Amino acid sequence: MRNSEHIFSVSQLNREAKRLLAGHFLTLQVQGEISNLSLPSSGHYYFTLKDAQAQIRCAMFKGQQQRLRFKPANGNLVVATAQVSLYEPRGDYQLVVEQLEEAGDGALRLAYERLKQKLLQEGLFEQNRKKPIPQLPKQIGVITSASGAAIHDILSVLKRRFPAIPVLIYPVAVQGDSAKFEISAALDNANKQDLVDVIILARGGGSLEDLWAFNEEIVARAVAASQIPVISAVGHEVDFSIADFVADLRAPTPSAAAEHAVPDQSAWLNRFSDIERQLTRQIEGKLQRQKLRLTWLNKALQTQHPGEKLQRNSQRLDDLEQRLNRVLQGDLQLRRQRLALNEHRLSSHQPMAAIHAYRQQLDYFQQRLSRSMQIKLRTLRSRQHAAAQTLHAVSPLATLERGYAIVQRRDRSQLIKSVKQLAKRELIDTRLADGRLVSEVKEVIPD
Repeated sequence: MRNSEHIFSVSQLNREAKRLLAGHFLTLQVQGEISNLSLPSSGHYYFTLKDAQAQIRCAMFKGQQQRLRFKPANGNLVVATAQVSLYEPRGDYQLVVEQLEEAGDGALRLAYERLKQKLLQEGLFEQNRKKPIPQLPKQIGVITSASGAAIHDILSVLKRRFPAIPVLIYPVAVQGDSAKFEISAALDNANKQDLVDVIILARGGGSLEDLWAFNEEIVARAVAASQIPVISAVGHEVDFSIADFVADLRAPTPSAAAEHAVPDQSAWLNRFSDIERQLTRQIEGKLQRQKLRLTWLNKALQTQHPGEKLQRNSQRLDDLEQRLNRVLQGDLQLRRQRLALNEHRLSSHQPMAAIHAYRQQLDYFQQRLSRSMQIKLRTLRSRQHAAAQTLHAVSPLATLERGYAIVQRRDRSQLIKSVKQLAKRELIDTRLADGRLVSEVKEVIPD
């Protein structure tokens, strides 16, 4: 009697076989020739891979075809990256293809992966060794073919974004046996000349073989050794070269590399306009504050001006002199009145000797009084003269009389204290002791 637990249905058997195949054979690569290629309305590829002794069915679904670099055809020798599977409804053993390359590309892909791993282990892909791209380069270097589409795309973008930045082109072959030597030599030459601030290394799209010069070790090491930042833009967005990994910045296309190399001129001009407006507001505010301060200083100077002080002291001196004269005149009048009274008294007694004596005494007192008045007046005039000399010594007019001058702007809005305040052909106002001069600056010569 049979044990039903060990009886498989056909679908169960195929399912288990599929699971065993998928679990045992992980993703692998198979080389063979395409035959029996068909493309039904679903968009999937169905074909057979064969060699001289055997063949195997293959399926490549529509979603995987985006990475194809060529159009498959019967007779193509290819390398298929695939998973081993089984088509359950028919029990057909098959390969589910994930990637398909022409056989030549397969060898190149193997060399690519080996060099990539080697340089990765050496640290050439590390982010901390990559140099920053200058924000506003003085000159841009472009290493590419002089006749390819890449140079036209780059120049067009640079002209549109920031036409003022000059471009230095290093023409090289971008494919072929000599390409790797020309590219590495151009990188070395650009670093020796040191004429550019950033280098764009670029070429248009193509097959893996077309782009192979940028996967050569000599090119990768030249990029890594460059002291000038390098932007790599090789092929299309899906293409990755060894140079892309080593470069300081990888751009998906040559046009994108040009976008990264220069800023947007309009954005910079808008930024400059904003800064200009801010500076204008700050300068106008500072000028307004300085004008207010100048007005205050002018008022303060007027109240403390030596001429004003001299005028007040001179007026006070005149007042004191008048008061002294009034006191002296009053005293003299009083003495005269007393003298007249005494004369009247004496006349009644006619004391001639006493009168003579008093007259002599009166003359003596008159002489003393006259001398005292003269001495007092000379003392006051001397003090007035000394005060006037002292005030004159601190007056700006005295400084001007010694040969100095006061230089101002033509509108007298600002004193000139430094040659940095003046510009060539600017009009200035020069105050001397006896007048003013208006002159033009012919040359500014700092000490």
